[in-house]
Amino acid sequence: MSKPKLDKKVYLKELERLQVELVKLQEWVKRAGLKVVVIFEGRDAAGKGGVIKRITEKLNPRVCRIAALPAPTEKEKTQWYFQRYVAHLPSAGEIVLFDRSWYNRAGVEKVMGFCSESEYEEFLRSCPEFERMLQRSGIVLLKYWFSVSDEEQEKRFKERIATPIKRWKFSPMDLQSRQRWAEYSAAKDAMFSYTDTKQSPWWVVQSDDKKRARLNCISHLLSQIEYHEIEYTDIDLPPINKEGYIRAPHEHQTFVPDKY
Repeated sequence: MSKPKLDKKVYLKELERLQVELVKLQEWVKRAGLKVVVIFEGRDAAGKGGVIKRITEKLNPRVCRIAALPAPTEKEKTQWYFQRYVAHLPSAGEIVLFDRSWYNRAGVEKVMGFCSESEYEEFLRSCPEFERMLQRSGIVLLKYWFSVSDEEQEKRFKERIATPIKRWKFSPMDLQSRQRWAEYSAAKDAMFSYTDTKQSPWWVVQSDDKKRARLNCISHLLSQIEYHEIEYTDIDLPPINKEGYIRAPHEHQTFVPDKY
Protein backbone atom coordinates (compact mmCIF):
# COMPACT_ATOMS: atom_id res chain seq x y z
CA MET A 1 0.00 0.00 0.00
CA SER A 2 1.46 3.36 -1.03
CA LYS A 3 1.99 6.10 1.52
CA PRO A 4 -0.12 9.27 1.35
CA LYS A 5 1.37 12.22 -0.51
CA LEU A 6 3.96 14.05 1.58
CA ASP A 7 2.77 17.49 2.63
CA LYS A 8 4.82 20.18 0.87
CA LYS A 9 5.37 22.20 4.06
CA VAL A 10 6.60 19.11 5.89
CA TYR A 11 8.88 18.26 2.96
CA LEU A 12 10.39 21.74 2.75
CA LYS A 13 10.93 21.97 6.51
CA GLU A 14 12.70 18.60 6.62
CA LEU A 15 14.72 19.40 3.50
CA GLU A 16 15.91 22.62 5.11
CA ARG A 17 16.95 20.72 8.24
CA LEU A 18 18.86 18.17 6.20
CA GLN A 19 20.55 20.89 4.13
CA VAL A 20 21.77 22.51 7.36
CA GLU A 21 23.30 19.13 8.27
CA LEU A 22 24.88 18.91 4.81
CA VAL A 23 26.60 22.26 5.46
CA LYS A 24 27.91 20.86 8.75
CA LEU A 25 29.16 17.80 6.88
CA GLN A 26 30.83 20.01 4.28
CA GLU A 27 32.69 21.98 6.95
CA TRP A 28 33.79 18.78 8.68
CA VAL A 29 35.02 17.31 5.38
CA LYS A 30 37.15 20.45 4.92
CA ARG A 31 38.45 20.42 8.50
CA ALA A 32 39.20 16.69 8.63
CA GLY A 33 40.55 16.47 5.07
CA LEU A 34 38.11 13.73 4.09
CA LYS A 35 37.74 12.53 0.50
CA VAL A 36 34.15 11.58 -0.34
CA VAL A 37 32.76 10.03 -3.54
CA VAL A 38 29.03 9.50 -4.00
CA ILE A 39 27.76 7.64 -7.08
CA PHE A 40 24.21 8.14 -8.39
CA GLU A 41 22.92 5.56 -10.85
CA GLY A 42 19.53 4.27 -11.93
CA ARG A 43 17.04 4.21 -14.77
CA ASP A 44 16.36 7.33 -16.82
CA ALA A 45 13.99 9.76 -15.07
CA ALA A 46 14.50 7.98 -11.74
CA GLY A 47 15.21 11.25 -9.92
CA LYS A 48 19.00 11.25 -9.58
CA GLY A 49 19.36 14.81 -10.78
CA GLY A 50 16.77 16.12 -8.34
CA VAL A 51 18.59 14.63 -5.36
CA ILE A 52 21.97 15.91 -6.55
CA LYS A 53 20.49 19.40 -6.98
CA ARG A 54 19.12 19.42 -3.41
CA ILE A 55 22.42 18.18 -1.99
CA THR A 56 24.52 20.84 -3.73
CA GLU A 57 21.98 23.67 -3.45
CA LYS A 58 23.41 25.19 -0.25
CA LEU A 59 26.98 23.90 -0.46
CA ASN A 60 30.22 25.49 -1.57
CA PRO A 61 30.96 24.32 -5.17
CA ARG A 62 34.67 24.44 -4.33
CA VAL A 63 34.08 21.72 -1.74
CA CYS A 64 31.19 19.74 -3.24
CA ARG A 65 31.26 19.37 -7.02
CA ILE A 66 29.38 17.33 -9.59
CA ALA A 67 31.12 15.05 -12.09
CA ALA A 68 28.80 14.42 -15.05
CA LEU A 69 31.08 13.20 -17.82
CA PRO A 70 30.07 13.30 -21.50
CA ALA A 71 30.64 10.42 -23.90
CA PRO A 72 34.35 9.51 -24.12
CA THR A 73 36.47 11.04 -26.86
CA GLU A 74 38.33 8.91 -29.37
CA LYS A 75 41.50 9.37 -27.32
CA GLU A 76 39.75 8.43 -24.06
CA LYS A 77 38.44 5.26 -25.68
CA THR A 78 42.05 4.07 -25.99
CA GLN A 79 42.82 4.67 -22.31
CA TRP A 80 42.45 2.38 -19.31
CA TYR A 81 38.70 2.42 -18.76
CA PHE A 82 38.78 4.00 -15.29
CA GLN A 83 41.37 6.62 -16.27
CA ARG A 84 39.07 9.50 -17.12
CA TYR A 85 37.08 8.97 -13.92
CA VAL A 86 40.21 8.94 -11.77
CA ALA A 87 40.91 12.51 -12.94
CA HIS A 88 37.71 13.64 -11.18
CA LEU A 89 38.31 11.96 -7.83
CA PRO A 90 38.45 14.25 -4.79
CA SER A 91 41.48 15.67 -3.08
CA ALA A 92 41.50 16.07 0.71
CA GLY A 93 38.58 18.21 1.86
CA GLU A 94 36.39 17.55 -1.19
CA ILE A 95 33.12 15.80 -2.01
CA VAL A 96 32.47 14.60 -5.57
CA LEU A 97 29.01 13.54 -6.70
CA PHE A 98 29.10 11.35 -9.82
CA ASP A 99 25.95 11.86 -11.89
CA ARG A 100 26.46 8.49 -13.56
CA SER A 101 29.90 7.01 -13.34
CA TRP A 102 32.17 4.16 -14.40
CA TYR A 103 29.04 2.00 -14.19
CA ASN A 104 28.13 3.23 -17.67
CA ARG A 105 30.06 0.22 -18.91
CA ALA A 106 27.78 -2.18 -17.06
CA GLY A 107 24.63 -0.42 -18.29
CA VAL A 108 24.30 1.68 -21.42
CA GLU A 109 27.60 0.53 -22.98
CA LYS A 110 26.72 -3.12 -22.50
CA VAL A 111 23.12 -2.82 -23.70
CA MET A 112 23.83 -0.50 -26.64
CA GLY A 113 26.91 -2.39 -27.80
CA PHE A 114 29.30 0.52 -27.14
CA CYS A 115 31.86 -1.89 -25.69
CA SER A 116 32.96 -5.41 -26.57
CA GLU A 117 31.94 -8.45 -24.55
CA SER A 118 35.52 -8.89 -23.32
CA GLU A 119 35.65 -5.22 -22.19
CA TYR A 120 32.37 -5.69 -20.35
CA GLU A 121 33.53 -8.88 -18.63
CA GLU A 122 36.83 -7.24 -17.65
CA PHE A 123 34.91 -4.36 -16.10
CA LEU A 124 32.83 -6.70 -13.94
CA ARG A 125 35.99 -8.42 -12.75
CA SER A 126 38.05 -5.30 -12.12
CA CYS A 127 35.42 -2.88 -10.76
CA PRO A 128 35.22 -4.36 -7.23
CA GLU A 129 39.02 -4.31 -6.96
CA PHE A 130 39.13 -0.73 -8.28
CA GLU A 131 36.65 0.33 -5.61
CA ARG A 132 38.61 -1.47 -2.91
CA MET A 133 41.70 0.45 -4.07
CA LEU A 134 39.80 3.72 -3.71
CA GLN A 135 38.68 2.80 -0.21
CA ARG A 136 42.14 1.67 0.84
CA SER A 137 43.46 5.05 -0.32
CA GLY A 138 41.14 6.73 2.19
CA ILE A 139 38.20 7.62 -0.06
CA VAL A 140 34.72 7.29 1.42
CA LEU A 141 32.65 5.64 -1.33
CA LEU A 142 28.85 5.54 -1.39
CA LYS A 143 26.72 4.12 -4.23
CA TYR A 144 23.01 4.84 -4.73
CA TRP A 145 20.72 3.14 -7.24
CA PHE A 146 17.44 4.96 -7.93
CA SER A 147 14.61 2.58 -8.67
CA VAL A 148 11.50 3.86 -10.45
CA SER A 149 8.44 1.91 -11.61
CA ASP A 150 7.59 1.63 -15.31
CA GLU A 151 4.38 3.60 -14.80
CA GLU A 152 6.08 6.49 -13.02
CA GLN A 153 8.93 6.57 -15.53
CA GLU A 154 6.44 6.83 -18.41
CA LYS A 155 4.62 9.65 -16.62
CA ARG A 156 7.89 11.57 -16.18
CA PHE A 157 8.94 10.99 -19.79
CA LYS A 158 5.62 12.39 -21.03
CA GLU A 159 6.04 15.40 -18.74
CA ARG A 160 9.52 16.03 -20.12
CA ILE A 161 8.27 15.89 -23.70
CA ALA A 162 5.37 18.26 -23.01
CA THR A 163 7.17 20.81 -20.80
CA PRO A 164 9.47 23.34 -22.55
CA ILE A 165 11.81 23.80 -19.56
CA LYS A 166 12.20 20.02 -19.22
CA ARG A 167 12.33 19.04 -22.90
CA TRP A 168 16.14 19.12 -22.92
CA LYS A 169 16.17 16.26 -20.42
CA PHE A 170 14.68 13.88 -22.96
CA SER A 171 17.20 12.19 -25.26
CA PRO A 172 17.18 9.45 -27.92
CA MET A 173 18.72 7.17 -25.27
CA ASP A 174 15.52 7.51 -23.25
CA LEU A 175 13.61 5.90 -26.11
CA GLN A 176 16.19 3.13 -26.32
CA SER A 177 15.94 2.51 -22.58
CA ARG A 178 12.23 1.79 -22.98
CA GLN A 179 12.64 -0.36 -26.08
CA ARG A 180 15.39 -2.36 -24.36
CA TRP A 181 13.80 -2.49 -20.90
CA ALA A 182 14.43 -6.20 -20.38
CA GLU A 183 18.08 -5.89 -21.49
CA TYR A 184 18.69 -2.98 -19.12
CA SER A 185 17.06 -4.93 -16.29
CA ALA A 186 19.26 -7.97 -16.93
CA ALA A 187 22.35 -5.74 -17.12
CA LYS A 188 21.47 -4.12 -13.79
CA ASP A 189 21.01 -7.52 -12.13
CA ALA A 190 24.38 -8.73 -13.46
CA MET A 191 26.06 -5.52 -12.29
CA PHE A 192 24.66 -5.94 -8.79
CA SER A 193 25.75 -9.56 -8.61
CA TYR A 194 29.38 -8.50 -9.16
CA THR A 195 29.57 -5.08 -7.53
CA ASP A 196 27.10 -5.13 -4.63
CA THR A 197 29.82 -6.09 -2.17
CA LYS A 198 30.02 -6.00 1.60
CA GLN A 199 32.75 -3.36 1.43
CA SER A 200 30.93 -1.25 -1.18
CA PRO A 201 27.20 -2.03 -1.23
CA TRP A 202 24.56 -0.58 -3.51
CA TRP A 203 21.96 1.40 -1.57
CA VAL A 204 18.63 1.25 -3.44
CA VAL A 205 16.40 4.33 -3.27
CA GLN A 206 12.72 3.82 -4.06
CA SER A 207 12.04 6.93 -6.11
CA ASP A 208 8.44 6.86 -7.34
CA ASP A 209 7.80 9.53 -4.70
CA LYS A 210 10.40 12.20 -5.53
CA LYS A 211 10.10 14.13 -2.28
CA ARG A 212 10.48 11.06 -0.07
CA ALA A 213 13.33 9.77 -2.23
CA ARG A 214 15.25 13.02 -1.81
CA LEU A 215 14.79 13.11 1.95
CA ASN A 216 15.57 9.41 2.38
CA CYS A 217 18.73 9.59 0.28
CA ILE A 218 20.12 12.74 1.93
CA SER A 219 19.32 11.41 5.40
CA HIS A 220 21.08 8.13 4.63
CA LEU A 221 24.10 9.91 3.14
CA LEU A 222 24.48 11.95 6.34
CA SER A 223 24.25 8.78 8.44
CA GLN A 224 27.10 7.09 6.56
CA ILE A 225 29.81 9.67 7.34
CA GLU A 226 30.78 10.53 10.90
CA TYR A 227 30.98 14.30 11.22
CA HIS A 228 30.88 16.95 13.92
CA GLU A 229 29.66 20.53 13.90
CA ILE A 230 32.42 23.09 13.51
CA GLU A 231 32.32 25.99 15.96
CA TYR A 232 32.73 29.31 14.17
CA THR A 233 34.59 32.18 15.81
CA ASP A 234 32.66 35.40 16.42
CA ILE A 235 33.07 37.99 13.69
CA ASP A 236 32.80 41.75 14.17
CA LEU A 237 32.38 43.61 10.90
CA PRO A 238 34.75 46.59 10.74
CA PRO A 239 33.45 49.91 9.44
CA ILE A 240 33.91 50.57 5.72
CA ASN A 241 36.88 52.83 5.06
CA LYS A 242 35.87 55.17 2.20
CA GLU A 243 38.63 57.68 2.81
CA GLY A 244 40.11 59.06 -0.42
CA TYR A 245 37.57 57.33 -2.72
CA ILE A 246 35.30 59.28 -5.05
CA ARG A 247 32.64 57.19 -6.75
CA ALA A 248 32.37 57.45 -10.54
CA PRO A 249 29.25 59.30 -11.73
CA HIS A 250 26.33 57.04 -12.68
CA GLU A 251 26.05 58.62 -16.10
CA HIS A 252 29.50 57.21 -16.94
CA GLN A 253 28.27 53.64 -16.44
CA THR A 254 26.02 51.35 -18.48
CA PHE A 255 23.21 49.80 -16.47
CA VAL A 256 20.85 46.92 -17.22
CA PRO A 257 17.38 48.42 -17.87
CA ASP A 258 14.85 48.21 -15.01
CA LYS A 259 12.40 46.04 -16.90
CA TYR A 260 10.75 44.60 -13.79
